[in-house]
Amino acid sequence: QVQLVESGGGLVQPGGSLRLSCVVSGNILSIRAMGWYRQAPGKQRELVATITSGGTTTYADSVKGRFAISSDNAKNTVYLQMNSLKTEDTAVYYCNADLVTFIRRNYWGQGTQVTVSS
Repeated sequence: QVQLVESGGGLVQPGGSLRLSCVVSGNILSIRAMGWYRQAPGKQRELVATITSGGTTTYADSVKGRFAISSDNAKNTVYLQMNSLKTEDTAVYYCNADLVTFIRRNYWGQGTQVTVSS
């Protein structure tokens, strides 16, 4: 059984920083890519950033230059360093993994709340 467990969310003032972590565990053969998505109240879930097993990254335009995604493949962990946070970054952040067990499919974490407020 695959589990994705996020941590690192919380309350931060505008301009502040947070670092999210997501650990993937279970009977995994390989991880193709991992990413972070977010969902604000009343809005659809949107992509924040992704990283492939080879290290290729993509970012939403709204976070480019402020957020950085990275991974530790040996630890099956993905990180999201969030700097210069804005009130509009407030959302539940979800970890996603495209991985292979006996089949290839996507998995989601339970989400971690990030609130940016003064």
